[in-house]
Amino acid sequence: MVANSTVKGHDKIPLSSSSSPPSSLTPPSPTRTQSEQHQRQSNPNLRSGSACSVYLTHFPTFTSKEDCDIITETATKLERSGFYWGPLGVEDAHRMLKDAPLGSFLIRDSRQKDVFFTLSYHAKGGPVSVRIDYKRQKFSLAGNERCFPTLFALLEHYVNSPKKSLRVPYRKWEPTLQELCRRHIVGLCSEKSKIAELPVTHVVQDFLLEFPYKL
Repeated sequence: MVANSTVKGHDKIPLSSSSSPPSSLTPPSPTRTQSEQHQRQSNPNLRSGSACSVYLTHFPTFTSKEDCDIITETATKLERSGFYWGPLGVEDAHRMLKDAPLGSFLIRDSRQKDVFFTLSYHAKGGPVSVRIDYKRQKFSLAGNERCFPTLFALLEHYVNSPKKSLRVPYRKWEPTLQELCRRHIVGLCSEKSKIAELPVTHVVQDFLLEFPYKL
């Protein structure tokens, strides 16, 4: 999604390129964990987007390094979430969600020039897509003034909302046992800062902080 984006005021230097040396603004390429890769190979229930149409993802220009860092971190965590479908088109997203349980949702790349991500979910009236606005380093749903510091805080808010418009992520693969345990532990911690206080090894703590959300 953001691999070839640029930063305004820096001569539109590509943030990653196979022909250019890395720079201080180069975001790390999102990588799947070994458990995710293994599950893709071994899980017969893995949802595949191979039958979906292929869409080119646009690459908006960042206005600052802070924006670059926030979107890069968001994209990295989305890759680990299991419910990020990349440049999936609206027709394919709605086709997949129409047979999913009510409240199922996914995140995909927006095809709108000035928007990074879009939320697609199964509403009572059928699948719906809403763009996720990113302004002044905050995330919000289009047409809604309520803003959140992260895209995941936004999702958690609407999952926990009494309206229950969002209920369960529509994932590409079933979560591993480790991921299920992480979600349970994170759910027991009232704040992200409390994860650092848990009596666990640094390896376990790092794994918990890779995706410290209840989704």
